Amino acid sequence: MTDVGIIPMPSLDGMRLAFVLAEDRIGHDPEFRAFFTRRFDLGRVGLSRPGCLRAPSGTAYALIFIGRSGEAFPSGVEIHAIVPALEPLDEARTDCDLWAILRWIVEGVGGIWTVDALEATGRLFRIPSAMRPA
Repeated sequence: MTDVGIIPMPSLDGMRLAFVLAEDRIGHDPEFRAFFTRRFDLGRVGLSRPGCLRAPSGTAYALIFIGRSGEAFPSGVEIHAIVPALEPLDEARTDCDLWAILRWIVEGVGGIWTVDALEATGRLFRIPSAMRPA
């Protein structure tokens, strides 16, 4: 299991949202849409607020769910790091956090989606975070 957890939305005073990743078609497999809907109570919350995660580095991330007319909700998700407004984004730390978040998602989706397959794909594409032990 990864050290990723759902948290309440932190204060944005003195902070900014730094865009780090988007997946605009999470409905490619119904299990992904169901995972996000279940974990973030999207059937009730809808577009009213982002979901938030705390990653292994301690950084908070906002998951902004996207809705499109004529498509099931959510149709996409953007991930934004919540970082100090005037500080540069630590890209290496963000990469490690994103890899942990992807592992958390795949673990939660389950079924044909496995962490072993994710890690094998990461090694194949030589993603630095995938080359480190979990």
